[in-house]
Amino acid sequence: MVSAGDFRNGVTFEMEGNVFKVVEFQHVKPGKGAAFVRTKLKNVITGAVLEKTFNPTDKMPKAQIERQDMQYLYNDGDLYYFMDVDTYEQMPLNKELLADTLIYLKDNTMVKVLSYKGNVFGVEPPLFVELEVTYTEPGFKGDSSTGATKPATVETGANFNVPLFVNIGDVIRVDTRTGEYMERV
Repeated sequence: MVSAGDFRNGVTFEMEGNVFKVVEFQHVKPGKGAAFVRTKLKNVITGAVLEKTFNPTDKMPKAQIERQDMQYLYNDGDLYYFMDVDTYEQMPLNKELLADTLIYLKDNTMVKVLSYKGNVFGVEPPLFVELEVTYTEPGFKGDSSTGATKPATVETGANFNVPLFVNIGDVIRVDTRTGEYMERV
């Protein structure tokens, strides 16, 4: 059981016959009245997002999410293929299941495939990925200390804001939880 007072981003629980993941949470202590927890929840099976408030003492059964290590191989149209590194069995997944993860996927990336009672509902990328910059405007000498950023396109087609000193061909490290540039590798 998990209580609403212990909610954090990424916590999964069962409610009303569905499995929800906490996307955002906020503990609120008003001047008058009892404290409460305001949340934004995502149904992990359907993808629907809803906002709900809880009493901090409310308890929900924790959902047992299975995380299986797999390697991303390639995509064929809307199907993305992942391989179990122990059995070499391949699993195709639809593009819709990978919505937020696609910008971090390149060939041979190790990921965790998430499932609940045998139904796959998503893919969790590694915490940090290294991606090569394929296009960005050139930087100028002396632009390294201002803290300014510019957009850069990486090998997966995603765009990230990077410091002015990053050039085409550089490899950057990106935090997949926030989608932010971390450092040049």
